[in-house]
Amino acid sequence: MGTDNFFVGEEKKQLFSLYRKLLQLSGDTLQKGDCRKLKARLVGAMQTHPAPRDVFGLNPVIKDMQTAIIVAEEIGMRRASILGIMLHDMVRNGAFTAEEVEAEFGEDVAGIIRGLIRVHELYKKSPSIESENFRKLLLSFAEDMRVILIMIADRVNVMRQIKDASDDEARRRVATEAAYLYAPLAHKLGLYKLKSELEDLSLKYTEHDVYYHIKEKLNQTKAARDQYIARFIEPIRQKLEEAGLHFHIKGRTKSIHSIYQKMKKQKCPFEGVYDLFAIRVILDSPLEKEKQECWQVYSIVTDMYQPNPKRLRDWLSVPKSNGYESLHITVMGPEGRWVEVQIRTERMDDIAERGLAAHWRYKGIKGENGLDEWLNSVREALENSESDMEAMDRFKLELYEDEVFVFTPKGDLFKLPKGATVLDFAFHIHTALGSRCTGARVNGKNVPLRHRLQSGDQVEVMTSATQTPKQDWLTIVTTSKARTKIRQALKEMAARQTDFAKEMLERKFRNRKMEYDESTMMRLIKRLGYKVITDFYQAIADGALDINSLLDKYVEMQKKEAEAHENITYRSAENYSLPAGGTDEGTAREDVLVIDQNLKGLDYKLARCCNPIYGDDVFGFVSVTGGIKIHRTDCPNAPGLRQRFGYRIVRARWAGKAVGRQYPITLRVVGHDDIGIVTNISSIINKEDGISLRSISIDSHDGLFGGNLTVMVEDTGRLEALIKKLRTVKGVKQISRN
Repeated sequence: MGTDNFFVGEEKKQLFSLYRKLLQLSGDTLQKGDCRKLKARLVGAMQTHPAPRDVFGLNPVIKDMQTAIIVAEEIGMRRASILGIMLHDMVRNGAFTAEEVEAEFGEDVAGIIRGLIRVHELYKKSPSIESENFRKLLLSFAEDMRVILIMIADRVNVMRQIKDASDDEARRRVATEAAYLYAPLAHKLGLYKLKSELEDLSLKYTEHDVYYHIKEKLNQTKAARDQYIARFIEPIRQKLEEAGLHFHIKGRTKSIHSIYQKMKKQKCPFEGVYDLFAIRVILDSPLEKEKQECWQVYSIVTDMYQPNPKRLRDWLSVPKSNGYESLHITVMGPEGRWVEVQIRTERMDDIAERGLAAHWRYKGIKGENGLDEWLNSVREALENSESDMEAMDRFKLELYEDEVFVFTPKGDLFKLPKGATVLDFAFHIHTALGSRCTGARVNGKNVPLRHRLQSGDQVEVMTSATQTPKQDWLTIVTTSKARTKIRQALKEMAARQTDFAKEMLERKFRNRKMEYDESTMMRLIKRLGYKVITDFYQAIADGALDINSLLDKYVEMQKKEAEAHENITYRSAENYSLPAGGTDEGTAREDVLVIDQNLKGLDYKLARCCNPIYGDDVFGFVSVTGGIKIHRTDCPNAPGLRQRFGYRIVRARWAGKAVGRQYPITLRVVGHDDIGIVTNISSIINKEDGISLRSISIDSHDGLFGGNLTVMVEDTGRLEALIKKLRTVKGVKQISRN
């Protein structure tokens, strides 16, 4: 069922194996003639309109078949979903139309194909899920909820296949989206097994060293862990057998991702995480005795081991909305270790592992028609009518929140996360309303900004023209939308005050006819105790810092540094002089930087916070003035920019090296204050071709020195070679790039 040039290597053999497995899984749900028509469509499309391979080189037909198997085997969806997966690539590539599919296979299949194609079009426009695209993506889910299930299965499949992919950037992007978007969705839908797999694989691809560190530690401690589990289980097993219960017990190790989250939350190493596993008691009980026997097991376990009453989780009496049922307790086991015990039946365990498929099988519903009720119950949880969802982070955080419904005085209804305050509500209505909010009247009573709203409240926001956002508002609000808007307003206010303070400072320098040296000023600011430069300018704007006194300290500091510099030069570099005839930056041509979709010649500036040079991994950031600033991917500001302004990030890469182009790079050197060490350092720099020393400043304290060297280099290769040589200088203990 294919053409020779479409399948390479072992792909043809793999195709037939997958085809047979898919038939076994879905044969009972396919209609007469489905297989014959599907085969004919695929063969014809491969001969006339073969679908291209993706960025990882995966064969589209085999990839779709693998996804269809996950959908059938691990989620439990059948005919319409499987046919939709297998045919959507061919429709997208123009081999045939959705209308032809509808006529041949039915409206259900065609609807799924249309949803999958819409999602593909959104991804084609942008490499990441941005605010507007994300909103549209959710709206497309609302039309047919099976699309979201197929997307989860497809992402699981892709994550399984790309372990050896050469395109690391694409793999990291796919893995990041899996953790931020698809894993929370899988969790919400009760697909815990797929959720854990997505999280673990995402960690493996994005933080390779962390993943394998934890995996290796788990392997090293497996024997001891197994022995402990056996000791813990044995007395429970005896008591359960004496009670005449039918059961089996197993130990389940936490996923690597869960362990890593524990390490981060508790700020401890692997050895500090004690609850690495849970014990699962699974009963073979008739439906009418399930709860009775689960509580009987609870009684037996807690008679043997001391329970922690704060850690009891009863999802037997009230199951989760996705069908999850279980009884979780934490008890004190041997050696004083807390152990989680999960008590459930075979039916409950099947639902916990496989979610949707098992849930409906135990309800006695066959085929896909029975899924409608479940799909409808999920739709409301995934819809969001707001028009400006700003990031995947927000979806990740608010996906789990319960909701409250509040009314305006006119009777309009608004949905907010549980715990939302009056201030959240004001920003939810409009940014300007939130910025001027002073309180509210809730059900006719005056309440403060931090008042938490309850479902059914009628809220009238009160405002003042003189009110402005305050820093402590960030501790009042609970929604990410309000927090983002407050930060934005505070930043704008701080920027205005910073500009005012800068102007005052520059005017004072001009009045005194003094020359402004930025490096000296930065050191003075640090010495005055300001960790953030905006705090320094804020102090000037508020009048807390006197400018005249500041200028006096600036002059005094310049004198001291000049004297110290002369002493250091005499001791450590008396024969040193800057080489003449350094690189003329004005005559060197620019290196070629390709921005976004292969665009060259765009106006850009190199960010001063990280000083990128040719060879660094970089990205572009669209500033508020419309220009593009280039940052290193490991820039200290990069995480904040991606989190808060992800929609302004553009891809960038070096594409061509210009002869003679050099960049200023500052190196921080720390070592013993030995005579001649600076001479040795400068000598090495002078001997390097294509590298020149622009400036050097050194502070010496208690036999140690710390110095900043500014050198002109052409690219990262020369820089790394220089750093390697400088580390060999006797007395140098540490050298790093600022």
